[in-house]
Amino acid sequence: MSANNFRSGKSHRDENFPVASRLIHPRHRGTILAFYNFVRTADDIADHSTLDAQNKLELLDQLEQGLLGASEANPEAVALRLALSQRGLSACHAQNLLTAFRMDVTKLRYRDWDDLLDYCSYSAMPVGRFVLDVHGEDSKTWPASDALCAALQVINHIQDCKQDYTNLDRVYIPMDAFASAGTEVAALGEARASPALARCLHGLARRTHTLLRASDPLPAMVEDFRLSLEILVIQSLAYRLTRILELRDPLSERVHVSGAGAFGVASAALISGILRRVGRRLTAGSHRPRNA
Repeated sequence: MSANNFRSGKSHRDENFPVASRLIHPRHRGTILAFYNFVRTADDIADHSTLDAQNKLELLDQLEQGLLGASEANPEAVALRLALSQRGLSACHAQNLLTAFRMDVTKLRYRDWDDLLDYCSYSAMPVGRFVLDVHGEDSKTWPASDALCAALQVINHIQDCKQDYTNLDRVYIPMDAFASAGTEVAALGEARASPALARCLHGLARRTHTLLRASDPLPAMVEDFRLSLEILVIQSLAYRLTRILELRDPLSERVHVSGAGAFGVASAALISGILRRVGRRLTAGSHRPRNA
């Protein structure tokens, strides 16, 4: 049984947020896409609707063996291993993501916000850290990146809460959030959110907005200009989505940004980012001592 047999066909172009867009320098895009293809394969395995838990875990183990050089069976694992070797990068971030996918197979409920963020420390934060490492950025950027990546993950959880529950019996909405709102997990299976479930989901979106705010310094901390612009675009889309999720019902309403809307958000973010960077350079130049 090969991991390749269970790919969904989804690519980096189908994701909510940009993945190695043209903003990223070409010398980095191949490495990031090799990472994405490996992660996409693992995600498709963990989310497969007909595979049983044991087979999923065996296939995830097979991917890790390929990543670490113990197997040549999976081309995505081999491609990532070679890309990491060429750049002198560690496999640790990919291994942390495999831990998250194993959790997806074995852990179907989350106790509270801290429990969910612990999951995000494996499922989301390693992605940002990997991209920063590829660009040679300082690890001081990691806390702000962690906040952004966790926020993106929770946004996806809220958007997909009904599908995750009905297709996989997987619930990322914390159990204490249901209880505080006076509702229960089964409400996710209804055609539309009850008032209680709406309070629960909207409250989680507001909490995600606060988490997102912790990532605000990240673009200015990143040395690579093109990467900083990509981060600004992602942040802007995330803010738009959290505002949508604070108001709408993901069970019955569209909670994604349209193509035209995403283009507008991205364009505004790019213009803002370029102007900020130019402004900082002009300010820095004006404070340099003049030659006598």
